[in-house]
Amino acid sequence: MNKIMSLLFVAVLAGCGPSEPIETVESLASNPERLKELRQQCKLERAKMGDALCNRVSEATRKRFYGDGKVPYTPPENPPKF
Repeated sequence: MNKIMSLLFVAVLAGCGPSEPIETVESLASNPERLKELRQQCKLERAKMGDALCNRVSEATRKRFYGDGKVPYTPPENPPKF
């Protein structure tokens, strides 16, 4: 019985092919052409693309727009006069 289970386990692992490369937020933020392409696809067919990928695309877009968020706010030396 133990040999059958180990053989079945090996067969299942052998049947698994290499998975698609997962596009991370950082990889999308560093590749604007791919990000633009995926933004358009998510806009047109979000159900087909999947929520997880479209959420990573929107996060990468936000990251490119806002940057890393470590820039401190520097108010002007003279306050505005109204």
